[in-house]
Amino acid sequence: MSWGTELWDQFDNLEKHTQWGIDVLEKYIKFVKERTEIELSYAKQLRNLSKKYQPKKNSKEEEEYRYTSTKAFLATLNEMNDYAGQHEVISENMTSLITGELTRYVQELKQERKSHFHDGRKAQQHIETCWKQLEASKRRFERDCKEADRAQQYFEKMDADINVTKADVEKARQQAQLRHQMAEDSKAEYCSTLQKFNSEQHDHYYTHIPNIFQKIQEMEERRIVRIGESMKTFAEVDRQVIPIIGKCLDEITKAAESIDHKNDSQMVIEAFKSGFEPPGDVDFEDFTQPMKRTVSESSLSNSRGDGKSEPKFGGKSKGKLWPFIKKNKLMSLLTSPHQPPPPPPASASPSAVPNGPQSPKQQKEPLSHRFNEFMTSKPKIHCFRSLKRGLSLKLITLNTQVWSLIEGAGPEDFSNLPPEQRRKKLQQKVDELNKDIQKEMDQRDALTKMKDVYIKNPQMGDPASVDHRLAELGQNIEKLRLEVQKFEGWLAEVEGRLPMRTEQARRQSGLYEAQNTSAVNSCAQDRESSPDGSYTEEQSQETEMKVPATDFDDEFDDEEPLPTIGTCKALYTFEGQNEGTISVAEGEMLYVIEEDKGDGWTRIRRNEDEEGYVPTSYVEVYLDKNAKDVYKSLQKISE
Repeated sequence: MSWGTELWDQFDNLEKHTQWGIDVLEKYIKFVKERTEIELSYAKQLRNLSKKYQPKKNSKEEEEYRYTSTKAFLATLNEMNDYAGQHEVISENMTSLITGELTRYVQELKQERKSHFHDGRKAQQHIETCWKQLEASKRRFERDCKEADRAQQYFEKMDADINVTKADVEKARQQAQLRHQMAEDSKAEYCSTLQKFNSEQHDHYYTHIPNIFQKIQEMEERRIVRIGESMKTFAEVDRQVIPIIGKCLDEITKAAESIDHKNDSQMVIEAFKSGFEPPGDVDFEDFTQPMKRTVSESSLSNSRGDGKSEPKFGGKSKGKLWPFIKKNKLMSLLTSPHQPPPPPPASASPSAVPNGPQSPKQQKEPLSHRFNEFMTSKPKIHCFRSLKRGLSLKLITLNTQVWSLIEGAGPEDFSNLPPEQRRKKLQQKVDELNKDIQKEMDQRDALTKMKDVYIKNPQMGDPASVDHRLAELGQNIEKLRLEVQKFEGWLAEVEGRLPMRTEQARRQSGLYEAQNTSAVNSCAQDRESSPDGSYTEEQSQETEMKVPATDFDDEFDDEEPLPTIGTCKALYTFEGQNEGTISVAEGEMLYVIEEDKGDGWTRIRRNEDEEGYVPTSYVEVYLDKNAKDVYKSLQKISE
């Protein structure tokens, strides 16, 4: 089977067919190229998907990935990243092994095809030229034969005519002989041309064209084989990554099988266990005998028989309810006076300025109702200083927790955390310090060896050059050991005295609740005795209960002042005479520590010891944007 013998007359069709074959090859190259683009896009999307769900560093999400289920999900994300990498490998291999190779081959194929068909056209032009020469020789021979016949006929006519001279007859005879000679020459030339054409034609159809068509056939067969090999490579590239993809899927399955629901449940306990004991039963309070009711250990109020309270700590119930109070309820103790501010003066004259806001008249209410209102809504606080002692622990603890969230800081001994969480933090700190000590000791050992080498070989270095560094390392190790001892002491205290400390905390909780109740009682009685509902600090201090001094009292006596969020200028003179307000002079510059919350009061500070509320209409406020943002963040976190 040969194109040269079977398709000797199909030059044009072969030319079209080979061009179609090149088009098919280019189409396949385009297909593979688009497949590589799809693989790259798919890999990119998989990587973006994996990155999107990866936990952010140093965030709360990262802490959540300690559970087995989230660890399995994280392993799935990592394996998906590797899975995407295999699709990138597919794209790279297809680009290099198929697209690149076939593109170069197509260029070579086009050049080879062009050369073969150029030779074919040249052969065709040659045989056509030979045919034209044969036709020209044939026509010339035919013409000469006709001319010879006419010359012979003319001679015979002249020879038969008796009236023609002998000279004319001789001339006609010579002309006839000349034409016959020319006819013979044309015949000979025609025969020679015919033989030559037949020879050329035989070579053309049996030698040249078959050879050219054979080369074209071989070229086309190589193209077919090459596209078949490329298709095999196409499949092989996918097959090569299947084991790795299978391994990725196996790892995902393995991660899924590693999920332990019991372990996750235990980790939830370890993460959120506070170490506190549940509160005891609340004792019954008999309100049928208002004047002689017995004050229980968990009562919300205490009697004011002699202005002093004797908190009791007997029984099982300690009334430890304050950990369940929302933080914004405690923050509400710092709100402005719950009364409308006075309007600004009609004139700039100081005499036109009122003395200050007057507290509205208040009706007498049962103490339990007042305390319930205090716990469930924004309280009408007019005795902040009398409640300050009772709520100092809660407020300072809240303030510490809020600022630790904002600044990432907190007490060194983690005393702001529940016992169980504090123990974990202390243990973690001890482990970190031990690792630091080990690093310092390793550096010290390395420097000691270096010094020994310098002593033995002075030309390598001065032994005294490392003494300073060794001394620093020794000091660092000593400091770290002291830190370890300090944290181990706190840890031993938590681990060894955890039950006793828990009982003490419960007693202190009951103590502070009794103190708060006493403060509320004193506020209520002050409002009842004061005509305008106001009171004085001396009155509240007289009724303030005497509580035994504890370590917590000493620790939280000094309340951290609120940060300033801007400045303000007094537009008018304001004489603050009631509790919680502060007097200002016209034109005075002060610091703003709490902006108006819609009640018409702004909290300001003159110095570290003098702060209070003034009507917002009396001052012009200039807030610092950054400080304001921090303050708003503080408010949101507290809520």
